[in-house]
Amino acid sequence: QAHIECADTVWAARGIGGVQAEDAIAMSAIEHGCTVEELASRPTLMTVTNVNSPRRVDAEILDNIMVMAGHGQCVVITPFTLMGAMAPVTLAGALAQQTAEGLGIIALCQLLRPGAPCVLGGFTSNVDMRSGSPAFGTPEYLHAVFASAQIGRRLRIPVRTSAVNASPTVDAQSTYESAFSLQAAVLSHSHLINHAAGWLEGGLSASLEKIVVDAELLRNWAEILKPVSFSDDDLAVDAIKAVAAGGHFFGSPHTLARYQTAFYRPLLSDWSSFESWTQAGAHDATARATAIWKKVLADYVPPPLDPAVSEAIAAYVATRKGALEGTSPA
Repeated sequence: QAHIECADTVWAARGIGGVQAEDAIAMSAIEHGCTVEELASRPTLMTVTNVNSPRRVDAEILDNIMVMAGHGQCVVITPFTLMGAMAPVTLAGALAQQTAEGLGIIALCQLLRPGAPCVLGGFTSNVDMRSGSPAFGTPEYLHAVFASAQIGRRLRIPVRTSAVNASPTVDAQSTYESAFSLQAAVLSHSHLINHAAGWLEGGLSASLEKIVVDAELLRNWAEILKPVSFSDDDLAVDAIKAVAAGGHFFGSPHTLARYQTAFYRPLLSDWSSFESWTQAGAHDATARATAIWKKVLADYVPPPLDPAVSEAIAAYVATRKGALEGTSPA
């Protein structure tokens, strides 16, 4: 219900339990003003779920996958292949296992409904062999992302990856590990970046400050990927000639006509000098991120939603809560 009322993006059904998938599909049909049967011809949902590697899928997850695939909704299947723990310690061996486990579930989806949309997830990374803790944003993780995307292209199947880290808090480690992970996701041409914002502690926790930090990373990559113009106007030969040797371009008509939109404006970065930064309160990136998310929440306005849809969703949720009261969750 919160997904539908608070955002206007594609949302994911809970990846465990067939009943949960059925509820998500029914609510998505209400949201889009169609029947459950009609929804099957226009995928609007995805479920992101895992193989309990090695070579096992829990019954509740299978129920979820079969309901979603049977209704023509997207299944993102991600084997949980951590090298040295749930998969071989070698990259090649872990990738072989990841591919086999993922393709097995994709084949099941196609048996249930030929053409059902599927995404092959890649989550292969290494563990700290001293503690057994998962590690992310590592060289091994990046190798796995690039290789997984190549495998997906070879098989002509979309690929999911993540912008993950293993830091216990919002700090330099969480930022550089997520930056490495995101870089691999983008440069590998992966199709879906899961956990793109807010992830911490190997997925055990999330942070509003980290969402803001990650939003800065994502905005930067969106800007980097924009095409660069080399028109005569952009080459600015006349502007170069007009500025004297040893002069500056601050007052150039070419600059004045473009300075407001010429460069990417960061959400989080502070480019002031140390003295100016100190005088302004010496707020580091995490402190600035805290101020940003608080302002975002204070200024938040829900996206437009047909009141009839909102009422129908609320009625469905109330009915289902009543029906499920006293039952054990899957």
